[in-house]
Amino acid sequence: MPFVFISSDNWDCDLSPTRRPTSIHDEHAASSGTDSEVRGKFRGDGKRELTEEEAYENLGFSFSWYKKWGILTVIFVVQMSMNFNSSTYSNAVVQLSEHFHISQQAARVGQMIFLITYAFGCELWAPWSEEFGRWPIMQLSLLLVNIWQIPCALAPNFGTMVVGRGLGGLSSAGGSVTLGMTADMWEAHEQGFAVAYVVLSSVGGTTIGPIFGGMMEQWLNWRWNFWIQLIFGGVTQILHFFFVTETRSTILLDREAKRRRESGEDPNIYGPSELKPSRFDVKEILRIWRRPFEMFLREPIVLFLSLLSGFSDALIFTCIESFSLVFKQWGFNPLQVGLCFVAIFVGYLVAYAIFLPDIYRQRLIRRREGDAARVAERRLLLLLFIAPLEAIGLFGFAWTSRGPEYTHWMVPLVFVFLIAIANYGIYMATIDYMVAAYGEYSASATGGNGFARDLLAGLSAMYATPMYTNIGARFHLQWASTILGCLAVLVTIPIYIFYWKGPEIRARSKFAQTLAADRQRHATRRRSSQLSASRKASMV
Repeated sequence: MPFVFISSDNWDCDLSPTRRPTSIHDEHAASSGTDSEVRGKFRGDGKRELTEEEAYENLGFSFSWYKKWGILTVIFVVQMSMNFNSSTYSNAVVQLSEHFHISQQAARVGQMIFLITYAFGCELWAPWSEEFGRWPIMQLSLLLVNIWQIPCALAPNFGTMVVGRGLGGLSSAGGSVTLGMTADMWEAHEQGFAVAYVVLSSVGGTTIGPIFGGMMEQWLNWRWNFWIQLIFGGVTQILHFFFVTETRSTILLDREAKRRRESGEDPNIYGPSELKPSRFDVKEILRIWRRPFEMFLREPIVLFLSLLSGFSDALIFTCIESFSLVFKQWGFNPLQVGLCFVAIFVGYLVAYAIFLPDIYRQRLIRRREGDAARVAERRLLLLLFIAPLEAIGLFGFAWTSRGPEYTHWMVPLVFVFLIAIANYGIYMATIDYMVAAYGEYSASATGGNGFARDLLAGLSAMYATPMYTNIGARFHLQWASTILGCLAVLVTIPIYIFYWKGPEIRARSKFAQTLAADRQRHATRRRSSQLSASRKASMV
């Protein structure tokens, strides 16, 4: 499941010589032609705004290497926890059905409602993390998610369960904050390794859910499904509370400005948030919330790549629902079915390892030839070879899952392993490409991507089991996966179109045209500030 963050910030973009805005609020500033030069001037009342150039050593970019990766590792756990909540529920479906005397299909509503509200929750939390900081918003999100586990665990009826799951999904900040923190600590041209790491946590959390969920289904009552989610979430919140510091640039600038005033160093200096006439602009917040959906519907690149990414994520949740049907042919119990997801997790690790050399090579090329040497479509090159593994994996899984009379149970898992490699690659590459293609608007572009992933994953919880049981007669399991394989072929085709025709398509985009104009206005980079800060960081 994504971050569907997901994505309120941009990272590792190499199209412009300037550092791009790192928030959805900054998108508005960029599109309005706001420069740091303007922000740094004195106002009529004598107050002056502290800019990033003046306090670069106080920002997240200047954190030491071990501090950055220490924070990111806790964020890794946070993302794993949130996605664990989304996937482990499926292992409680049978017991919920028996306990509340409802059908198993009705019990799956709890899975669907969490994922769909998660899709909206990621977008709703994003502007607040920009306004009040990453740390308090993530703490609030984790607290609310943990609170809503309690009514689920104690639910006297299924209606209480559905409400608790819905509010839990809506309370999940997800990648809108976690990937935003990545952009807070790494400059655009340095974020590749960090983003790959966070993407691994997003997809990995979806996989460890059914692995541990199988154990819970085998040995524990369904209520423990939610108590364990609460325990995991509680430990995660404690780790975040003690080991993560604020990374949001505007908040850090506010603190530094206040320190300078109190010390008498500069009594007229103020942080960017302190000089805002109003912290709550309803019209601006609505505009921020609307833009990801607008880009999703109006931008062909965002639409088709988001559908591909969403379809790929939905496949994993389809596997969660279908594995029990497929591997029942080999006599697997819930614990053994859960362990089958190890194949998916190993696939993610392999895909992560595949991307690391490519990220390193791109960094070397940028250092040698400059940012302009790497066009946006270069981000899709590796995906041209990885994306077909999804369709290959689905077709192979379909016709090797006919039971012990035909194949060993490990054979279909080999093809599931290929699907996992494709899923990670699609998520990583599509987000990376959107950031490179849309620059200042990448927050909204990737927000649409994250929304599609969670929404389609939520819908898959309802169609997966009926599809695998009702299509065809003799080969219903095989035909269901075959249909998904055919769809995988269709949604993969736009990758090749965008790789060859991406520049022409973006040239007709209103967002791309505005972006080109912005790049003319932002023509300098803060080299001296970065060099000074890097020297100080190296001495830490």
